[in-house]
Amino acid sequence: MQSKIILLSALISYSCVVSQSYMYIIALKNVQNSMSATSYIELRKLLDANFRANYKWVVYAALFTNLLLVLINIQSPNSLLFIASAIAFLALVADTALMMKGNMPVNKLINTWTVDNYPANWEYYRTKWLRIFYYREIATVAGFISLLIGVVFGVK
Repeated sequence: MQSKIILLSALISYSCVVSQSYMYIIALKNVQNSMSATSYIELRKLLDANFRANYKWVVYAALFTNLLLVLINIQSPNSLLFIASAIAFLALVADTALMMKGNMPVNKLINTWTVDNYPANWEYYRTKWLRIFYYREIATVAGFISLLIGVVFGVK
């Protein structure tokens, strides 16, 4: 029973992480690419403030529950659930590293801009942010699909 609770918690927390990627795939990337500089700056600042306040708990929960899932399945290293959960966990680590080393520094820079004072090449930073996030999308979607495969086909 305990392992099923950890498995459910891992799925729920991972689904919260991957939902951000799905929103960018569905619409948010195109929306941001269509924005003027002032609209983009306002949106990025608001998103960043809200994500800094709330998203860290989602990331912590996903990393913790997925690590627990790997650890409770480590005694069966050849099982599909162990392999899938290990892949999913590594994908979360990659996403977190890209966020910390890639997106957050760009966010920090954008947060210094005002709607009246921003660099002429502001689109470069938007493109850079979206390119880094694209790699995060690959990691989170692949990790989540791996976790789902492990749950559907690896749980007895």
